[in-house]
Amino acid sequence: MQGLMQNQQLLISNLIEFAARHHSDAQIVSRRVEGDIHRYTYQDLCGRAKQLANTLDAMKLAHGDRVASLAWNGYRHMEMYYGVSGSGRVLHTINPRLHPDQVAWIVNHAEDQVLCFDMTFLPIIQAVHAKCPTVRQWVALCDADKLPADSGIPGLISYEAWIGGQSPHYRWPQLDENTASSMCYTSGTTGNPKAALYSHRSTVLHAYGAALPDVMCLSSRDAVLPVVPMFHVNAWGLPYSAALTGAKVVFPGPALDGKSLYELIEAEGVTFAAGVPTVWQMLLGHVQQNGLKFRTLNRTVIGGSACPPAMIDMFEDTYNVRVLHAWGMTEMSPLGTLGTLKNKHLDLPKAEQRRLLQKQGRCIFGVDMRIVGHDGKDQPWDGKTYGDLLVRGPWIIDSYYKGDSPLITDEQGLGWFPTGDVATIDADGFMQITDRTKDVIKSGGEWISSIDVENIAMGHPAVAMAACIGMPHPKWDERPIVAVAKKPGAEVSREELLAFFEGKTAKWQIPDDVVFVDAIPLGATGKMLKTKLRELLKDYKLPTA
Repeated sequence: MQGLMQNQQLLISNLIEFAARHHSDAQIVSRRVEGDIHRYTYQDLCGRAKQLANTLDAMKLAHGDRVASLAWNGYRHMEMYYGVSGSGRVLHTINPRLHPDQVAWIVNHAEDQVLCFDMTFLPIIQAVHAKCPTVRQWVALCDADKLPADSGIPGLISYEAWIGGQSPHYRWPQLDENTASSMCYTSGTTGNPKAALYSHRSTVLHAYGAALPDVMCLSSRDAVLPVVPMFHVNAWGLPYSAALTGAKVVFPGPALDGKSLYELIEAEGVTFAAGVPTVWQMLLGHVQQNGLKFRTLNRTVIGGSACPPAMIDMFEDTYNVRVLHAWGMTEMSPLGTLGTLKNKHLDLPKAEQRRLLQKQGRCIFGVDMRIVGHDGKDQPWDGKTYGDLLVRGPWIIDSYYKGDSPLITDEQGLGWFPTGDVATIDADGFMQITDRTKDVIKSGGEWISSIDVENIAMGHPAVAMAACIGMPHPKWDERPIVAVAKKPGAEVSREELLAFFEGKTAKWQIPDDVVFVDAIPLGATGKMLKTKLRELLKDYKLPTA
């Protein structure tokens, strides 16, 4: 017997129709590439997304054709989120921080038909357009009068001229909810990038999951600042969860420095912000140096890489901003876990609560996880035993676009995605990433967490960024060293920093050396590139070897 419920597909177009109907006057505010502030409403956004859909229909793009973006966080980019996917095409968001050769490779691999870009990225387009034969139309995300007279891009048109003649009325196609909606390529630190191809169903379910009270706790009372880029994993799903809840959205555009972000947060009454630790370092630095406070900001999601405990302490103790530590991957849409306390933890001492919140958090409904040993058997959830982290769920990939399935099948025939992370899970389900599988340091048969070493180093007031890697040792196989970039004007010696570790970790886990560098190499998504760091230190020899 089946239930007698209406069968309505879970579609991205339903999200924007809901927001336009029930939160029609909620604002979308954007700092534009031109530097000015643009504001309009969900109702306006919906109408312009429909103009874009009509434009794509007029081009006779087939359902499933890819439309690419190379753009900052802004209102036109959000129109693409809905107009492209809602009309049955696939939105392909491209990371502009990749090398132009990688951008060209990705465009060709995806077989993009249209590519829309912010004028900031015109030099990238000029470098790659001749290498991208599948692209039929190049579109500059600007007003018609901002289009350069001689860009060198054949047939280049401004976005406003491109959609301007189309009607704001459109009937969204009733697609199968498993239809592809958008795609995002991994950063490709080893080999060519791989693409996760999301569906309407996975995207809407992820939007529901992200908005839950124990996750981001989003509502129509929030003003949301997605600093995490829309060009990478759909800004952690925030453009969808915001429409689902009717939250005000504030887009920072290209101005990601601490001063610009702070001014936007204060001017627009931002209550919730999401970003990676490197961006929040700049924000906190500006706030500290100028003796400022946050008037409305009350919580922030921090992910992309492990958040240093010192950053959590500063946000919460100094500025009364609650930190929600999150973890996920491109292949997971991206959210997998988020750290919020259970009722049983509310009476714990503050220090014990903070230790829990420094972990990557608990599973969101829709995600299941396990940790396994080298034999593939489940490891205990005791908060101490390490294992390779596996996940499964309705918004986690089954296979890569034009690629193989990475899944591992268990004894029940269920497919699990191997994350490449090494983690522990405690009895309450709090997961903690201890390392990447490829970065784990094995010394004398014991594992040393590079993340733990980095977090301790980051707690020193002179340290701006730290990266821990293992170096070959004739007796212990590997020993850790920590590469450190100092804060401007700060001074600290090797001996002082090594002494700083004493009493904070076991003696055998203290690094054997400190190497000072001008900067820690970062990848296209802001993560530390330890492969690059190892290349830079290829001639280094341990003092203890």
